[in-house]
Amino acid sequence: MAAYAFITSFSSRFVMAGLVLAGCGMGTTGPSMAQFRDVDRPTQSADATTSSIPLSELPPQGQRTYRAIFQGGPFEHDKDGTVFGNRERLLPSQRRGHYREYTVDTPGASNRGARRIVCGGERKTAPLLCWYTADHYASFRRIVP
Repeated sequence: MAAYAFITSFSSRFVMAGLVLAGCGMGTTGPSMAQFRDVDRPTQSADATTSSIPLSELPPQGQRTYRAIFQGGPFEHDKDGTVFGNRERLLPSQRRGHYREYTVDTPGASNRGARRIVCGGERKTAPLLCWYTADHYASFRRIVP
């Protein structure tokens, strides 16, 4: 039984790899890589500037966090104000240390939740731009004050 599961798993991976390769510019009209991505995940532009959200439309916890950022705190969570690495590359490319992340509390969550504000600039206070994510960095919306 274990051998059957291995063969089935191996063969399905082989077939998937063939489908992907078939659509990689070989002059065919096979499936593209875009067809294999998670369709439920929101798409995001590389510069994260096409989507914005007015500050007044942030949840109340987000509005409080935003005000605290510009006042220099206080912040509830140890990670607030730490460097955000932009590993997802959804925000404009900048040197390491340019972006800092802050928690937007989620009512009822037993941990920090998925909501964050990420700000970019040379200083922790008075950042140049801030973005809101409600889905733990899968997408960003630029905050318009």
